[in-house]
Amino acid sequence: MALLVATGAAYEALSRYHAVAKYPPPGKLVDIGGRKTHLDCRGNGFPTVIFEAGLDLSGSLSWTKVHDAVAGVTRACAYDRAGIMWSDPKATPQHADSVADDLNATLMAAGEKGPFVLVAHSIGGPYALSYTRKFGDQVVGLVFVDTSHPDQDARLAEEVKPKADHSAEAMKSVMNLSWTGIIRLTMPSEGPPNVPASVTQMTNAYSSTSFAGALSEMEGLDRTKAEGRISRALGDRPLIVLTAMAPLTAATLKSQNMTKQEDVLQRGVWQKLQQDEASWSTRGRQVLVPDASHYIQFDRPDIVIDAIRDVVDTVRSDAKSR
Repeated sequence: MALLVATGAAYEALSRYHAVAKYPPPGKLVDIGGRKTHLDCRGNGFPTVIFEAGLDLSGSLSWTKVHDAVAGVTRACAYDRAGIMWSDPKATPQHADSVADDLNATLMAAGEKGPFVLVAHSIGGPYALSYTRKFGDQVVGLVFVDTSHPDQDARLAEEVKPKADHSAEAMKSVMNLSWTGIIRLTMPSEGPPNVPASVTQMTNAYSSTSFAGALSEMEGLDRTKAEGRISRALGDRPLIVLTAMAPLTAATLKSQNMTKQEDVLQRGVWQKLQQDEASWSTRGRQVLVPDASHYIQFDRPDIVIDAIRDVVDTVRSDAKSR
């Protein structure tokens, strides 16, 4: 047993070394006061698009299929939150307001100036709300990509009996053993459909260190949603809400212990929650994407790119009319 543990620890240490050598950060590491954040900015133009990833291990790589296309139109920046991929971890709690502060510090330190269009996926929605509330003078438009709604837990529970969620406890147990190589060994070699192999490979390479960053965000979810409820008023900023409506696969239904009928009910509630998000701006609108899963940016990157271009064009038109 001792030999097995020692072998695993050596394997993990060597794998971390090779990850840095084989997959260096595509962007730059920005010092925000004792720790560094990875920021990958491409292209030029007005306004600057800022990508905010969901709660996963891929971070900035979540936007691989849309980043360059948007950078061909305007300045486009993706980044990794604390502890994810190439960004240093942080010792303080992670929640929406702290994410907003980190992003602002990163953009300022890197010399990236607004105005910004925020493009957020999943939990990135509440993060974008906090950023807009705290630094609203910088934000001129938003695109929500199947984003979390601050009230979704209560609303979904009205239609579908909530299942016991022990994911945070399980993640914490696994994270405590990350030094043994167990996380790396259990990562699937093939990613979900439509996810580029390169994204899966890089995500897996940094998985054992990114795990802690994702766990910190998961532990802060209740606070994040509470901060997302403080202010949802986005004024007249152009806002497009992309809503994934594809039915869950049989494998996903089984893993989540759900029936097809529960999936239908849940998608109905989700559509209404997303419709509510569109009402947060006087110029908000919802676009249903029937053939995309939660990761619309991988399944239908063209839809995401078109939405971003639409908001960018609106912002430019607004600037000319002033």
